[in-house]
Amino acid sequence: DAAAECALTNMARVRPVLDKIADKWTILILTVLCPQPARFNAIKRRLDGITHKALADALKRLERNGLVTRTVLPTAPIGVEYAITPMGHSLRQPFEALCAWALDNGAAMEVANHEHDSIKMEK
Repeated sequence: DAAAECALTNMARVRPVLDKIADKWTILILTVLCPQPARFNAIKRRLDGITHKALADALKRLERNGLVTRTVLPTAPIGVEYAITPMGHSLRQPFEALCAWALDNGAAMEVANHEHDSIKMEK
């Protein structure tokens, strides 16, 4: 109750931060980068369905927000590696909890969706 009250009281400060980390790809990108830095194409391969543009935009946004670093590698051709920052890494525990919750509750949500849609179609 206290945590919820604090969030509601400080909504003007909380919402902009949540908007930056609770989008479609941020959680998954940071989850990919948590164990080790990775190059762009390696990240893209791990995230089934993300487009080149969506990943590029997300990585730029994450770098701007201080959650990811971008390092140009002295290779031929030149490579770029992305790594999670300490601030980004501090999201690991809540993101892992969300992923675990999704695995535990995904099937139940599908059932609820089906039941809701079936009732809605009957009306």
